[in-house]
Amino acid sequence: MRFRFSFGAQVFVGMAVGLLLGLLARSQGLAGLAEGLRIVGESFVQLLKVLVVPLVFTAIVASIAALRDLNNAARLVAATFIWFAITALIAVTIGLTLGTVLQPGLHAGVAAGSAVRPDTAGSWLDFLRGLIPSNILGLSASTSAGDGGALKTGLSFNILQIIVMAVAIGVAAVRVGDKGESFLSFNASALAIFRRILSWVIRLTPIGSGALLGNAIVRYGWQSLSALGSFALAVYLGLGLVLFVVYPLLLLANGMSPKRFYAAAWPAIQLGFVSRSSIATLPVTEDAVERRLGVPRAYSAFAVPFAATTKMDGCAAIYPAISALFVAQYYGLPLHVGDYVLIVLVSVLGSAATAGLTGAVVMLTLTLSTLGLPLEGAGLLLAIDPILDMGRTAINVAGQALVPTIVAHRAGLITDAPPVDRLPEVPQTG
Repeated sequence: MRFRFSFGAQVFVGMAVGLLLGLLARSQGLAGLAEGLRIVGESFVQLLKVLVVPLVFTAIVASIAALRDLNNAARLVAATFIWFAITALIAVTIGLTLGTVLQPGLHAGVAAGSAVRPDTAGSWLDFLRGLIPSNILGLSASTSAGDGGALKTGLSFNILQIIVMAVAIGVAAVRVGDKGESFLSFNASALAIFRRILSWVIRLTPIGSGALLGNAIVRYGWQSLSALGSFALAVYLGLGLVLFVVYPLLLLANGMSPKRFYAAAWPAIQLGFVSRSSIATLPVTEDAVERRLGVPRAYSAFAVPFAATTKMDGCAAIYPAISALFVAQYYGLPLHVGDYVLIVLVSVLGSAATAGLTGAVVMLTLTLSTLGLPLEGAGLLLAIDPILDMGRTAINVAGQALVPTIVAHRAGLITDAPPVDRLPEVPQTG
């Protein structure tokens, strides 16, 4: 009998190998190995990112067309937002509790001179600006100085703008009736093609996730955690409580199996941890929710991409809550009940306000500015931000898979899902 690892086990083995290679490269100073890990990891993330725009666009247009057959589409959307708020409220409450009990700001070994004002700060107006597409592709160009002072121009995409455009085009195609059917048929064919390409890329996940983890070990190590150990402990303790206590309890409360959910979603959670990007992980998250958990494409094609921009229990709830308390404690500034309420409101609503922007620092500065705390306090935490970002993103991805699964289950939409250890489909030859 031929023995074969499950896909999740392959990802775990890949990460274990990557960890060992990263430790070897860092301890022995093997520059060639370190560079190889970086190139493989970045190439894998780039392959995923290049599929995000066409996948999100075609999937949402197809979901708008398919929603015509769902009588409760409006209820599904409303339920999604409600569960976003519920889980964010629980997460920020845990963050506030840990920040109050552990008081990481009173045990910090970081010097006040390291406090610098971040280059990017969050603003409530960013949400409104982000909703208005700058062009039909949601692309933007930026120029920065590279090595040697040479200027480098790169393209980036705003996933929120792409969602807005896809929804508008999908609704228009449905409303024009027969004239839109040929476009919807073409879109369905394009979606099938991109999903097949995705299945090939997903097969590289064990290699890519291992290289990403190895590269993280080489670049960041763990030495920088010493000065902010109490803060990092509080953040990771909060992330662990949400991932291993809150989410399983929510699944059980809704009559679902935590074991089945985590078996299906774990590869996406692992990839989120090592890639530090919900957007880069989006194709794998969609695959887990739809193919492995059985959520219908008509709903998941809308819910999962939208969650990837606005559902961030790690970056927008736990982290800013603990960080805000850290800054207040570090500078000796008292916070009152009203301030705690503001932190809760910012955490529940702020994910949408910072949608399409990069990094939890933006969310943190939004929280600090709302509370009137010094923005320079965010600079105290930048030294270990990459290490914390790994855990934050893993929780984000888990929540982005959890909410659509719970909503679909409560609506009776989930049918028998494929086996969770099934690899993505590949074309047959011969």
